[in-house]
Amino acid sequence: MTAAASPPEVLRAPLVVEFPFTRSLGPVQSAFLSGLRERVVLGVKTTDGKVMVPPVEYDPVTAEEIRELVEVGAVGTVTTWAWNGSPRPHQPLGTPFAWVLVRLDGADTAILHALDAPGPEAVHTGMRVRIRWAAERTGAITDIACFEPGEAGEAGAPERQATAHDGQFADAVTGIIAAARLDYTYSPGRAQTAYINALAERRTVGERCPSCHKVYVPPRGACPTCGVATTEQVEVGPAGTVTTYCIVNIKAKNLDIEVPYVYAHIALDGADLALHARIGGIPYDQVRMGLRVEPVWTEGGRHPDHYRPTGEPDADYDAYKELI
Repeated sequence: MTAAASPPEVLRAPLVVEFPFTRSLGPVQSAFLSGLRERVVLGVKTTDGKVMVPPVEYDPVTAEEIRELVEVGAVGTVTTWAWNGSPRPHQPLGTPFAWVLVRLDGADTAILHALDAPGPEAVHTGMRVRIRWAAERTGAITDIACFEPGEAGEAGAPERQATAHDGQFADAVTGIIAAARLDYTYSPGRAQTAYINALAERRTVGERCPSCHKVYVPPRGACPTCGVATTEQVEVGPAGTVTTYCIVNIKAKNLDIEVPYVYAHIALDGADLALHARIGGIPYDQVRMGLRVEPVWTEGGRHPDHYRPTGEPDADYDAYKELI
């Protein structure tokens, strides 16, 4: 009697996708964020007279440009809500809170933000809330730290009406840096697990489609053209051909590579799909289509550090034109 084989190890790894970028602001968004810094909430009137908060620059119905700014109240009414019992890092509050849509007095649309409440039993549609301003304000949506329940007396108080505002502020905010970030755990699945394990042995393995017979590297477990499962493993490379490339002139965060450098699509010998990798061992301005390259491994590395020229003659264009 033979022992049952152990199930293959399931690979998992934490991954972070992060891309902070600089955005310039038009006159409407500039006025809105500058106003928040001064504890003033601005909206914009649409062509049919409705007040939108946050403001937009074009009418959502007619697509006409709109510029008529108005000031609305810092108190409003919850139109809908959802309880967040497990706040994630960088969310407005570190303790459980409610996500709420609040229609501020004088506005016809609602703004999404956090409501600081002791529990879900303390939140209901129609409740009156007010803005809690951040102690330090810089001209960003985070200048609204959160909403908080309004005083009991406010429930019967008349709502503030929108009033005209010229949108002018000293030292107006003209641009912001928007930081987009996604943290998640990645599990590669059967096909890419085999690919990753082969790389650790300094081999590159793809999979062949049983229908069109193309070899895909990295493998995806199914042919993207035919839609059928792929299981036949095929070792390719190690050398390949540069099909296209780009010169990188902006230094990436946490990447210890001096600019300029080149990233290229490389069609490994025997593969029908180009993968991308960095090109080294040659001045950036000498990289070219058709350049023959080979992988360079570092001690203990689980994947090629970069590719370098093999010294072979350049590949003929017809040999790789279908992989561009």
